[in-house]
Amino acid sequence: MAMLMFEVEENPNCEGMPQLIFNTLADVRQVSHVKAARTGGQTTFHRITGWSSAGGGTPSTAYVVKIEESGSGVGWLVYGGDWGVRLMPPVVTEAWDLASKTQWGEPYLLLNDESDVRYA
Repeated sequence: MAMLMFEVEENPNCEGMPQLIFNTLADVRQVSHVKAARTGGQTTFHRITGWSSAGGGTPSTAYVVKIEESGSGVGWLVYGGDWGVRLMPPVVTEAWDLASKTQWGEPYLLLNDESDVRYA
């Protein structure tokens, strides 16, 4: 369908990621939950938001798009603001916050199956 280019610079939410380019295979959609695991944790659905540099770090929209992966077929790219995405367990009801011990940031996520995504 189209080409998607994005880059996440080093920031307080996550490590940086150099510019990546993907061929998209479907329309971009908003996402609310993804299957993920924190290091050493169990893979379960987590809440997700994009993370923006505005105001020193604030929630923004998180997106998912089906992409073509070189050598691997297809995948689902989850991305957000200029500071990546931020995740938290679904049972946690706190506000999105960089200081939280239950939340963590990633530049993006690459999922293998659409069943690992819950659309907004």
